[in-house]
Amino acid sequence: MTRYQHLANLIAERIEQGLYRHGEKLPSVRALSQEHGVSISTVQQAYQTLETLQLITPQPRSGYFIAPRKAQPPVPAMSRPVQRPVDVTHWDQILTMLDARHDKSIIPFGGGSPDITQPSLKPLWREMTRLVQHHATDIFSYDELTGRRELREQIARLMLDSEAVVNADDIIITSGCHAALAIALLAVCKPGDIVAIESPSFYGTMQLLRGFDIKAIEIPTDPQTGISIEALEMALEQWPIKGVILVPNCNNPLGFIMPDARKRAVLALAQRHDIVIFEDDVYGELANVYPRPRTIKSWDIDGRVLLCSSFTKTIAPGLRVGWIVPGRYHDRVLHMKYAATGTNVPTTQLAVAAFVREGHYHRHMRRVRQIYHSNMETYTCWLRQYFPCGICVTRPEGGFMLWVELPEMVDMVCVAKQLCELKIQVAPGTLFSASGKYRNCLRINCALPTTEKHREVMEKLGEAIHLAME
Repeated sequence: MTRYQHLANLIAERIEQGLYRHGEKLPSVRALSQEHGVSISTVQQAYQTLETLQLITPQPRSGYFIAPRKAQPPVPAMSRPVQRPVDVTHWDQILTMLDARHDKSIIPFGGGSPDITQPSLKPLWREMTRLVQHHATDIFSYDELTGRRELREQIARLMLDSEAVVNADDIIITSGCHAALAIALLAVCKPGDIVAIESPSFYGTMQLLRGFDIKAIEIPTDPQTGISIEALEMALEQWPIKGVILVPNCNNPLGFIMPDARKRAVLALAQRHDIVIFEDDVYGELANVYPRPRTIKSWDIDGRVLLCSSFTKTIAPGLRVGWIVPGRYHDRVLHMKYAATGTNVPTTQLAVAAFVREGHYHRHMRRVRQIYHSNMETYTCWLRQYFPCGICVTRPEGGFMLWVELPEMVDMVCVAKQLCELKIQVAPGTLFSASGKYRNCLRINCALPTTEKHREVMEKLGEAIHLAME
């Protein structure tokens, strides 16, 4: 992020927090330059950025003033999926999206990768280089089946922040959160079983269900409070559901943090009906609040919650370092891991363990939380500026995903195909539904820096949607 972008984001955040009021004059270019120790041209670029976002307005010979605040778009209503077991579809579209990752000419607005360009990651790259140079024999050998103890100890310490008290022996390292969820499903379910999911829900998780021949039943989900406990209970009374997959903290794609009372309620429901909770906490560390939100696992007293997570979204996806806390299913999960994937790569485990132990991880997290929060404010401004009236937008409490609901006549599947010709990739809402709902929705990755190039992409996306409404 450039200096002017950082300054623009700082001022935008102050405006959002109400520290500057409508019509109030901003500090002069020279005063702001002195206050922040930056050049006059940097301040001018920052003010131009804010002007483009329609957050401030220039007045000749008078300076810059806070613009009238536009109303925030409303939040989408609770989803209303078809509440019966269905087979997951859309594999072909997912495969196309995965293939696009390797095409550097495509702008991946539909992807889910974090920003891996931050300088706060440099200590990790240095540690990996050191390991290769000085510990070749160790890192080229087979790993322990449960994963490196050094790493499991650091993960156990991190989990204390979510009030989950576990020790290193409770944790099994996996090749990312995707692998953790896959192993958890293999350990608990068999082909033909039914698993409840939030709606909308992450397409990668649903493809696991498809691959294992497990049926999904979509449960209505509120974009601010999470899965409907009442609808889930009704489904449990009607169908032989084996478990429920939940992303309660910084949900993907809706961004909510489920209130603690509702987390406890869903756990109590699982206990009454004797089902498993597969808890995906991969975004939990990216919450805007401190301390970070509790996991459902932190209240689990009988081992029915299988918590899955990774460093994929917080550090980098290429590390392939994840973990599972399987509770009562420990032995079964360990066997399934051996059967499905075997051991893990030692290098990245040791590097991440050192990164966390030496305090670099927490510094990196403080930095990216601030950046992602600022990015989402900017992307939301661009949505208001370039998209048609009548949209609904989520207000995430962490992570870096925005979910946008467009007018009913917009077919984002068709719009996405048109944008492919412009080398712009978006994720239409149908990918996040087992039954093909949310055709008029899309998910946007706000980890992408708020550059002029990405502003132009948002403008083109808005133009394509306006055309689809004609």
